[in-house]
Amino acid sequence: MTSAASLWAGVVAIGIYHGLNPAMGWPLAVAHGLERRRGTAVFGTWIPLGVGHVLAMAIVLVPFALLAWMLEWSREIRVAAGAIVLGFGVLRLFWQRHPRALARIPPTQLTLWSFLMATAHGAALMLVPVLMGLCATPPPASAGPLAHDAMMGLMRNGAATALTVSALHTVAMIGSGLAVAWIVYRYLGLRALRGAWIDLDRVWAIGLIASGGVAIAMAV
Repeated sequence: MTSAASLWAGVVAIGIYHGLNPAMGWPLAVAHGLERRRGTAVFGTWIPLGVGHVLAMAIVLVPFALLAWMLEWSREIRVAAGAIVLGFGVLRLFWQRHPRALARIPPTQLTLWSFLMATAHGAALMLVPVLMGLCATPPPASAGPLAHDAMMGLMRNGAATALTVSALHTVAMIGSGLAVAWIVYRYLGLRALRGAWIDLDRVWAIGLIASGGVAIAMAV
């Protein structure tokens, strides 16, 4: 597998992990299906959840991608990005409480809830090291600084890559989350869900720390 293929596989793997994490919303899909007493309600819930998640990814990844043209010359930017991811992971490791404002969002506003939940958990930060690897474009052969057109081209390509990463990641997230939600709705029910709840917040924090460490190692 090529380096680029490995990075894209990482995008999908992180998406699957996010979908399996209850914090990203699959229990809401189960509850919605049980409330409406039909399986289509489980599927329909993932449309607003997915929209909110992809927006949360893009709003973080696109600004990093727009700096892709600088990555070959500015190791400090990559180290700083890795430090941000690592630091947020440490924060989540020792401070795992969810913002109280999220509890005040009504169930009808699933897109807003998904966006704020993914943002509060730093979900997009896990993808930053992968995105930076995909956007690492070697500079042109000319010794001077990049021409304006070339620089704008790299920035456009970086933004397009960030949007593609956000979309592919969210598709993987929806697929894995929907699979879990359907199994719980169809076969297990909320009683089994309460008895088998798994808290992934600590694993999430460790994942952030690992992502930050990878970003710093890649830069150094």
